[in-house]
Amino acid sequence: MSSRSFGHHLRRGLQRSARGVPIDPFPLRRTLRHYSRGRFGGDLRGAINVALLAFPQAMAYALIAGLPVSYGIFGATVAAFVAPLFARGPYISVGPTNATAVLLLSSFAGTSIASDERLAYLPLLLGLAGIFLLLGALVRAAAFIQFVSRTVITGYITAAACLIILNQVHNVLGFPFSEGRVPDSFLSSLIFTVQDLTRTEGRAVLVSGLTLGLYLLLRHLAPRLPTVAITLVLASALAAGLSALGLEGLRYLDPVRLQDWQLTLPPLDFAATGELVGPALALALLCIMEGSSIGKSLAARTGHRLDSNQEMFSLGAANLACGALGGMPASGSLLRSKLNMDSGARTPMASVLAGGLLLLGALLLGPLVRFVPQATLGVLILVIGFSLFNRHVIRLVTHATGADAAVFLLTVAVGLLLGLDTAIYAGVGLSVLLFLRQAARPELVEYQFTEEGQLAEMPAEGERAMPEVSIVHVEGNLFFGAADLFRDQMRRVFEDNNLKVVVLRMRNARHLDASSVLALDELITFMREQDRHLVISGIRKDTFRVFRDSGLLERIGRENIFPESTRNPTLATANAMRRAQEILGVEEANITIYTSNNRAEGHTGGGGPP
Repeated sequence: MSSRSFGHHLRRGLQRSARGVPIDPFPLRRTLRHYSRGRFGGDLRGAINVALLAFPQAMAYALIAGLPVSYGIFGATVAAFVAPLFARGPYISVGPTNATAVLLLSSFAGTSIASDERLAYLPLLLGLAGIFLLLGALVRAAAFIQFVSRTVITGYITAAACLIILNQVHNVLGFPFSEGRVPDSFLSSLIFTVQDLTRTEGRAVLVSGLTLGLYLLLRHLAPRLPTVAITLVLASALAAGLSALGLEGLRYLDPVRLQDWQLTLPPLDFAATGELVGPALALALLCIMEGSSIGKSLAARTGHRLDSNQEMFSLGAANLACGALGGMPASGSLLRSKLNMDSGARTPMASVLAGGLLLLGALLLGPLVRFVPQATLGVLILVIGFSLFNRHVIRLVTHATGADAAVFLLTVAVGLLLGLDTAIYAGVGLSVLLFLRQAARPELVEYQFTEEGQLAEMPAEGERAMPEVSIVHVEGNLFFGAADLFRDQMRRVFEDNNLKVVVLRMRNARHLDASSVLALDELITFMREQDRHLVISGIRKDTFRVFRDSGLLERIGRENIFPESTRNPTLATANAMRRAQEILGVEEANITIYTSNNRAEGHTGGGGPP
């Protein structure tokens, strides 16, 4: 997005948000009011396919986050039930995702919370993230999300992929980290993995190789089937067969028991709350970025628009519920959302039905999870991690501009060294700084009228027809970041001793604020001390309003201000030139200007409000 259009888009986005549909506390009632058998059929197909994918994914994401697999399954079930209660459409399938799982892994890294206490403080982190999302929805903050750079998101996902892959190497090779070692960053995970490589188990490597072979074979022969779920079942059965033949020593997952599912209220710890505010805000930001981008894309396919604030509200409610019911962070999943829509889901009831199937799966299959080798799930997580590297997108963001490359590299580096929550803030911060640096460069170019009566840029070595008058065209934003640079550039224009009048052409100068008004006020004072005059041409309505309200209009003089002409862009400047001649006491030159119908026209007179 160009710097010139940033403020325009921001203002329009906020205006649309302010005029938007208010948050509905229970939109599912409208769906149920007009529910039909035809819609149920499509929703049920979507629910079955999503549940078959979500169950093994939830186990994998829990392992990525360093949690028991029950947190993934319970989180997927709770989010599937709660989120659709507050969503207006079927576009976003909510539950654990790889991005939020990796962010959760590093969320406690910069805190004083001990590793054995993190499960107890997880409800507090999710509760804070849920509150941030709910408050953001109520103040209609979704319009701001579009100004988070895609480069930051790409850098975050790339760093997350590196962490996912490295954190599963020890599971694939069959060894746990030495006692007391809990990696919470890329460097610590790398160091622990290298130091413990000598503990690699050949039996786990064999099962990992068989799992990878099964997965690749299924992807090739039956790509439309739930490959991950089938691979888990077949690889677990294969491992059980090998164990029956005497291959022992494999590490397995813990079983999932519904009796372990209970209410988990966050601890009342103000010190920990203060430490977790930053990670919780980063988690909330990531959730709405994921959910909004997925929902808008899928809603556009059906010709509808996504209510991002309502979806933010549903994500907030889902995270609050997951925190209270032993789950992990819930966000929008691109793969599950797309599968849901492609399967024929028509309403949010598809997610509710998927939640019911997940609950049934936890009841019937939860105890069988103990037969899944950690090596098998680790291989499937590695596949997920490698799939996150999008070489095409990475090449685009690193070659588009130097600023984008810097933002990408910084986001990746900070994500690997300091944690993914810090990476989001660092990437967004650098993006904003580089944008402001670019936006704060107003372009000043000297213009003159040609013999044909057209306004054109003056050649670098050219001479003015009237040495005492300079027409300076201002292009760009004149907000606070550009005020000092604008003032310094104008002072260099005044270094010409012959100059008596400056015609400041402000037709394309935008976003004036108090700082730019003060810079202009200082220039007027400086010019009067040098016995020089300022004339303004092409002033727009919004700029005129700033001049009038700040008192700058009276300082310059209404007779020295000429509003823009929508019919002829050069008319205001021609009139300003005549005013300059009047100030100098010079007889009017024959300045000819042309309107769109090529009719020659001349005009004299002072300025006034547009």
